[in-house]
Amino acid sequence: MITRTFSIPQNLSFFLFGPRQTGKSTLVDSLFTERTWKIELLKSDQFLDYSKDPSLFRREAEIKLDKGGLSVIIIDEIQRVPLLLNEVHYLMEKYRACRFVLTGSSARKLRAAGTNLLAGRAVERHLFPFTAKELGARFDLESALKYGTLPSIFDKEPIMQEEILSAYVHTYLQEEIRSEGLARNLGSFSRFLEIAASRNGESVNFSAIARECMLALRTVQSYYEILEDTLIAVRLDAWHKSLRKRLATQPRYYLFDMGVTNAVGRRLTAGIDPALRGRLFEQFIVLETFRSLKYRRSEASLYYWRTSAGAEVDLLIEKHGKFIAACEIKSSSHIAGADCSGLQAFADDNPGVPCYIICPARNAFDINAVHVLPWQEYLAGLDEWL
Repeated sequence: MITRTFSIPQNLSFFLFGPRQTGKSTLVDSLFTERTWKIELLKSDQFLDYSKDPSLFRREAEIKLDKGGLSVIIIDEIQRVPLLLNEVHYLMEKYRACRFVLTGSSARKLRAAGTNLLAGRAVERHLFPFTAKELGARFDLESALKYGTLPSIFDKEPIMQEEILSAYVHTYLQEEIRSEGLARNLGSFSRFLEIAASRNGESVNFSAIARECMLALRTVQSYYEILEDTLIAVRLDAWHKSLRKRLATQPRYYLFDMGVTNAVGRRLTAGIDPALRGRLFEQFIVLETFRSLKYRRSEASLYYWRTSAGAEVDLLIEKHGKFIAACEIKSSSHIAGADCSGLQAFADDNPGVPCYIICPARNAFDINAVHVLPWQEYLAGLDEWL
């Protein structure tokens, strides 16, 4: 079994959120093997029983807890029956020695319904597809760029990976969107998702996408909020010295897995041309950085930078009001002076910030006061930066 970077909160109850098939159930089952009772709300009988009568869960739990020998209660896909959280809250107060582990693919439905989120009695954690660090020597960049790193496709033959990823997109639309009532019109959301995948990593012009999708502007904005809230997309805001201007600029969104991006865009069986490879490699670096930040529970923030003249930097890492790094991401190992232009423009406005080009180079070297780093070396140093 592959060891996950995720660290369990010590002696605390917790929510564990993550997209479908990122391994939440597998991880929780491996962490809690004794004195555990698990409720699986994806099972129709349990879902129906607790939906009809949430108090049934409390009555069953009290019997088990009063008998002793039970120390952990797991509820899988808690967002399917949000009212169970009222019962969990009551049990937490009555049985303080018992821990609760509550997994789900999204907190959106819980928050939207004004559900009891346990008033800080349970911390929040996230789980993502495998990282390069978790896979170690088994990580293959070319495979990751095409098929991603969802645990469900790992170590499968390419044809099986294509089948699973295609089914994943369908399952996500059917189960995550329709069953949870996140979007009223599944057809329009499906069209939007294809366009969002084609704009993966680009600065988003909501009005232009609304015209292309033939949808209202607010509908497109709400769809992007769904992607972000369900952890299907990572949002990067443009950095500006003025917070007001920062909030007003166009964000960038990266879907949470390269394989899912290719599946949504119907590119799983196509070759990866240089332009697409560049975008997927950028997505890979941004996602690895974001996952490291979340797993370490770092207070760092991620941004991109772009001027009205078109100069840009793909990734800024800021922590406690100070830039740790400005990173341009290139999928080619052949780096020339022209590749440093965006970083040099940024350095002119922000002197003293370490500037890097992250690429598949064999060894690190400097060019025009910019440090060129192999992507492996960049990822290995993230723990110190974050």
